[in-house]
Amino acid sequence: MATPEFILSLREKIGHEPLSLVGVTAVVFRDEKILLGKRADNGAWQCVSGIVDPGEEPADAAVRECWEEAGVVVKATRLAIVQQIPRITYTNGDQADYLDLVFRCDWVSGTPHPADGELTEVGWYGLGELVDVEPFHVRKIALALAEDDPAVFSGGR
Repeated sequence: MATPEFILSLREKIGHEPLSLVGVTAVVFRDEKILLGKRADNGAWQCVSGIVDPGEEPADAAVRECWEEAGVVVKATRLAIVQQIPRITYTNGDQADYLDLVFRCDWVSGTPHPADGELTEVGWYGLGELVDVEPFHVRKIALALAEDDPAVFSGGR
């Protein structure tokens, strides 16, 4: 899905000025594998993520984004971390500050596929296959795993 309408409307008023938004990241597990996708805009491998719509519950947004982007039904089981992401400046000059709510999610049904064009590839990957995932995103995965195995992550950013 492209930029949400409410953001386009705000951008008409504020131009490229920084916009504070709430984002979600869904760290989805199926057995011993994690759902990862390759972003169409920058080629980065990461978990499914997106923006919370006005009035939407963040956990519902994480579930929605998994369906929209990867074609899978998931259940959000817990909040793993809340963090402020450093300011992003997009290629068109728009600036955004995201408060990122990272949810641990469990797969319910569906075969992953690039559903809406935001991802060019999507699939299940083992922990040993995260070589192309940036440390910032590996940290999110580790924190989502931490409840299962506290030794997986020992702190620090």
